[in-house]
Amino acid sequence: MSKNIVRSQLTISFLIGAFTVLGFAPFYLFPIPVLTLALLCHFWRRSATPRLAALLGFFFGMGMFSAGVTWLYVSLHDFGAMPMPIAVLALFFLCAYLASFPALTGWMLKKLNIVTPMIWSLAAGALWGLSDWLRSVLFTGFPWLTLGYSQAPASPLAGYAAVLGVYGVSLILVFSAALMCLSFEKKFRKLRYLLPLLAIWITGFGLQHIRWTEPQGEPVTVSLLQGNISQDLKWRDDQLATSMDTYARLTQESSSRLIITPEISVPLNHDEVPSSYLAQLATHARRNNGDILIGMVEAPGGGSEYYNTMFSFGTSPDQSYRKYHLVPFGEFIPFKPVFGWIINVLKIPLSDFSRGGLDQQPMNLAGQKVAVNICYEDVFGEEIIKQLPQATLLANVSNDAWFGRSIGPRQHLQISQMRALETGRYMLRATNTGVTAIINERGRVLQEAEVFTTTALNGMAQGYTGATPYVRFGNSLMLGLAGMLLMIGLLPAPRATRKKL
Repeated sequence: MSKNIVRSQLTISFLIGAFTVLGFAPFYLFPIPVLTLALLCHFWRRSATPRLAALLGFFFGMGMFSAGVTWLYVSLHDFGAMPMPIAVLALFFLCAYLASFPALTGWMLKKLNIVTPMIWSLAAGALWGLSDWLRSVLFTGFPWLTLGYSQAPASPLAGYAAVLGVYGVSLILVFSAALMCLSFEKKFRKLRYLLPLLAIWITGFGLQHIRWTEPQGEPVTVSLLQGNISQDLKWRDDQLATSMDTYARLTQESSSRLIITPEISVPLNHDEVPSSYLAQLATHARRNNGDILIGMVEAPGGGSEYYNTMFSFGTSPDQSYRKYHLVPFGEFIPFKPVFGWIINVLKIPLSDFSRGGLDQQPMNLAGQKVAVNICYEDVFGEEIIKQLPQATLLANVSNDAWFGRSIGPRQHLQISQMRALETGRYMLRATNTGVTAIINERGRVLQEAEVFTTTALNGMAQGYTGATPYVRFGNSLMLGLAGMLLMIGLLPAPRATRKKL
């Protein structure tokens, strides 16, 4: 293969990687990733060496992540005050790290040297599903733009979410793309590759119509408060009264049984908040025969440890939930002896939180059992299900003002939609600037507040009981399936197949 052809393929891989972002929110063009991955699979099949296959995967990943996580620049530079050259360099290295996973997939796929086309397709899906999962666990994980999210909520492939989770959807998506690749290759242009492709999508469509969970009790009235406090003003002392007054007013205007405020909606330590303020909110919640969730910082006993915590007040006993999965370099500094200097570069308040426990139970609120997760935590479905099947509702509180007016908040909304699909539960999202929304158990957005407005989203939420296969088994079904497919790929090909190919 000539150098010009290789350069062209690398350039095209980068471009189709960037184009793949159209499959994710806010675009929701779910067929796009299937088409772009089919072309990448075509390049992989034609690549002469594992090294070239790895380069093709790397360029594809650089295109996808460069186009898809640019909102991080807003967090680092606009609000974190990181100098522009350092912010750009940090983003480049992050994208390069993330792109190493598609690169590893391509390298291993070529290294396995699977000659049977159908088994090659299965191995491609298995390796990509495993790489997406691996990206979610290494160095505390960064599974943003996991391919499976692009199929939520409308794609027939979203039907697999309740069984295999988002990484399983990635596996099925890439398997579909590989089959499509084979269907259009001249020497494999046969109906036998289109039939399993159709079967996969028809099965997914059928799975979408299975009721894995069932309603429990009557719907509860909810108010999701969106204070619209600008990120550059939120932590200023002269703006504190304005923030507190905003949430007090929105609370007093609500008649809902369950009122939820965003992450750290009151930017003070819990012990520093006037008791009269919290008593006023609790009294109003009890008047509604319900409860209110308020985000604050918790520093027990005035010690050096502090937590990102949601507190509840109202008719139910007071409860709290401490954030477990923290954002690296935003809420804690990993490997402090190496990266401790970053604290002095980033102007991010409270950048060294302590972790809450992973075994925290759902809150009993307004007659429901609510599994609370804070901001970045809902990117990790395997952690959300720790509170299931006991929980009847999911609630995500966030401050996506860090993303500005980028596509980041919409991508975060789609992630929440996937959590609803995996668990068969409503997801309630209360955010500072948007996207505040009520998502039903099928991942559909029922109501949505206008972004960057001060408002309360008032609606109804239905509690659900029961357990999807994903809730029961987590990622083990996907990991087992991927492992089995790779084992098949390692088996020697039939003699007839080797001669033919």
